[in-house]
Amino acid sequence: MSLKINSLLIHGGTDGDVTTGAVNVPIYQTSTFKQDGLGEDRGWEYSRTGNPTRAALEKLIADLEQGQYGLAFASGLAAINTVLSLFKTGDKLIVSDNIYGGTFRILDNVFKNFDITYEIVNTTDLGAVEKALEDSVKAVYIESPANPLLSVTDIEAVAKVAHKHDKLVIVDNTFLTPYLQRPLTLGADIVIHSGTKYLGGHSDVVSGLVAVNDKKIADRLYYLQNAIGGILGPWDSYLMIRGIKTLGVRMDRHVANAGKIAEWLEKSGYASKVYYPGLKSDPGYEVQKKQADGAGAMISFVLKEKYDYRKFYKNLKLITLAESLGGVESLVCHPATMTHAAIPADIRKKVGIVDELIRFSVGIEDADDLIADLTQAIENSAR
Repeated sequence: MSLKINSLLIHGGTDGDVTTGAVNVPIYQTSTFKQDGLGEDRGWEYSRTGNPTRAALEKLIADLEQGQYGLAFASGLAAINTVLSLFKTGDKLIVSDNIYGGTFRILDNVFKNFDITYEIVNTTDLGAVEKALEDSVKAVYIESPANPLLSVTDIEAVAKVAHKHDKLVIVDNTFLTPYLQRPLTLGADIVIHSGTKYLGGHSDVVSGLVAVNDKKIADRLYYLQNAIGGILGPWDSYLMIRGIKTLGVRMDRHVANAGKIAEWLEKSGYASKVYYPGLKSDPGYEVQKKQADGAGAMISFVLKEKYDYRKFYKNLKLITLAESLGGVESLVCHPATMTHAAIPADIRKKVGIVDELIRFSVGIEDADDLIADLTQAIENSAR
């Protein structure tokens, strides 16, 4: 039976427990499994290699992304590390010009040590992407919408160009989740999530997820997952499955709130620039509408100079200043000194990650209460 996304969120992957009839997948809190004889296991050997609770989550993310294979990791960066381990010395990646600072950090300070290099490209410019696809390039790494400036890359168009040159396409789908966007159906080869964010949804678990269609890529990733060992434990796998069950209802509220707040911000006079691909004024609006079922719930905005952004953060009462995003509670951060501090200042400035930039993860509180908190925090920060 073919299920729509809201049903898949609840019944996708492994639906309950065949042995006992439990409606929830049990937490198999074990490190190892009894074998009936040499070479005679019951499908499980050791929980780093495979665990039934984690396997249920892995099948679930594959189903949701309309992929064939899924993998679960201890964090989003553990997932990114494993995917990047597909490449070897001399390989090069094209990466979006505003990406999560942790992705930049692992590329610049870890994989560069093994002579796996990168080039920062504006992936919203198809011509620039194709021009950069020299022989040493093995993959294009995209975030769309990108973190933190919400630039939108045409995934299908980039995939066609990249595949014409025999390059892989990797998409970080954290900001939208498979509820709103499914990159594998647009031609991507590998989809990555920080499951910590919207998929978990309650700021109580750290995880990473990967989905792919190609068996050869999947087999190599499974090997690397086991060899590197950054796997997600059974308890956290259970929390992820539980969080995903409510993803649809949460995302509907997140997106509705974000749309209302973005429109208010644009008209408020408080911000010199508002980044949100759900605004008709946003340069990515049409592409976003074409390839996704919504604009997500991340907003970034540049506070006008007449306001002190440091005081703004101090003045907030309902909205929390914190790392991360995607929880039910609204969070703000200062990208220049928090999430993107690993990126050199000249690169930050060039792409638009200025000191006055505020990244807002819109929660599911009442939108009017959030607007009221933003209003008082900004007005009380006037210089």
